Amino acid sequence: MRPLVADIDLDALRHNYQLACRCAPQSRSVAVIKADAYGHGALACAQALEAHAPAFAVACIEEALALRQGGITTPIVLLEGIFSADELALVDTHGFWIAVHSQWQVDALLAAAPRQPIPVWLKVDSGMHRLGFAIEEAAAIWRQLLAAPSVASLHLMSHFATADAQDSRYFNQQMARLQGLASELEAPLCLANSPATLAWPVAHGDWNRPGVMLYGSDPLEVANNITRQLKPVMTLRSEIIALRELEEGEPVGYSGRWRAPRRSRIAVVACGYGDGYDRHARDGTPVLVNGQRCAIAGKVSMDMLTVDVTDVPDAGIGSEVVLWGSASNGEVLPVDEVARYCDTISYTLLTGVLPRAPRLYHGRSD
Repeated sequence: MRPLVADIDLDALRHNYQLACRCAPQSRSVAVIKADAYGHGALACAQALEAHAPAFAVACIEEALALRQGGITTPIVLLEGIFSADELALVDTHGFWIAVHSQWQVDALLAAAPRQPIPVWLKVDSGMHRLGFAIEEAAAIWRQLLAAPSVASLHLMSHFATADAQDSRYFNQQMARLQGLASELEAPLCLANSPATLAWPVAHGDWNRPGVMLYGSDPLEVANNITRQLKPVMTLRSEIIALRELEEGEPVGYSGRWRAPRRSRIAVVACGYGDGYDRHARDGTPVLVNGQRCAIAGKVSMDMLTVDVTDVPDAGIGSEVVLWGSASNGEVLPVDEVARYCDTISYTLLTGVLPRAPRLYHGRSD
């Protein structure tokens, strides 16, 4: 069988979730498992966290229904709310919670007659300028929903644009707007994403929304003592399938972008952009071969990539290659580091791993 797999460490997932909880002990932490748990497998991750997390969060009702069909009974928040008024019947049937960010959603909710009132997170645009009601109109909407028989608990929700940055000016502006509104309404808050959970205690509300940190990725511009405790959940692992000896100056791969600076030994690895590995990976992008750092040499192909293993004499056919994550000898290659070589972020690498790389789950399932 082709050796490429995505190993998923469920114990590491639980460790990272518990770290999020320790960051904000006065808050409840909803585990964000949208986009198939950032590529890790939403159902398996939900099963691993169900005994720990008081709620899960997904982007849309399709993701929530897949969890219910898999046996997950924990509350699930739809972070983008409903996309059609017809969805409210399913929301009612399955006991979902919804975000409300637009007037038409408010109108649909006010017109509904669910069997049980629906918990609502009212989304306010405090500066992200993506979804949400303007601060100036949010109070009137809040009072309207608070009085509606179709609404159960009501929380104030927003999203930070710069919580990952060291420069706190814009974050502080958003925070000040939200604090003023929350004080006026005496509203419970749901504000903190992963970076705010890790670095901004002032943003810890009644609920926090840790996402990418659950999967071991550091969302901050500069690591701190907390982010260094994160453990990688996904290890993208393959093997060497062929070796080549090249003379100085010989090229490797399409367009011959990389040329051997010396007599070199090149390993061919079973992984490519057809598996979701980023085609934009530069020469020098790190990988671990037998737990030792090596570098990609040449353009990534659809099914293969090539690595300079000149300085790893024990590298041979079948040797372990870790594209990111934890090697067998305990060495770790952070997905965030690989992302920088690809001029992207860890989110795109993790969510981009395609089904051709089977997920293998390790650790306790609950």
